Amino acid sequence: MTVGPGVRIGTFADAGSDASVIARSRDEPEAFAVLFDRHADAVHRYAARRLGGEVADDLMAETFTTAFQQRHRYDPDRGAGARPWLFGIATNLVGRHRRAEARRFKAMARVPIPADHDEPIADRAADRVGARAVRHELAAALASLSARHRDVLLLVAWGGLGYEEVAQALGIPVGTVRSRLHRARSRLREALGGSDPTALREVSDHE
Repeated sequence: MTVGPGVRIGTFADAGSDASVIARSRDEPEAFAVLFDRHADAVHRYAARRLGGEVADDLMAETFTTAFQQRHRYDPDRGAGARPWLFGIATNLVGRHRRAEARRFKAMARVPIPADHDEPIADRAADRVGARAVRHELAAALASLSARHRDVLLLVAWGGLGYEEVAQALGIPVGTVRSRLHRARSRLREALGGSDPTALREVSDHE
């Protein structure tokens, strides 16, 4: 699989830090494949949870293609590796599908809860928030959030990023991240009857 011109997966497996890989890739484009090896699965999981598996493949590929094209603009002094940068690109791409994402969560709020053995990974958003009955309320609450609040919440919950990493990913101050996250959690907590929406980040693909 390729992620850009001349980039192939599986090369330079021990190339050092993300920053050093990106710096090297400016002269040796094939080295950029290391970033794919390290982070593609996480980006794909994040995209699948937000938009579904059918869209996730294309969005993940486009994320790395965009990153490859913009590698000369990467700031090696970020200090948090390439994850915030990549998740920021992915989130911007999700932005092209805002209506589809909202429709997805609204649909999840309406459909019956499937049996365990039939339940798709991307529909497990409420497993750690409490009883399985809250799944509908959670999906509806996610759909009701503004895009900027949903981005911050899901970068923390499903992307596993810290506050400073979210700030880097979205290009906003840490204080803004805290404010938006507090408001989003409050909205979800209210919709879930007091259940803790921060438990979203504990969702596992293997439950």
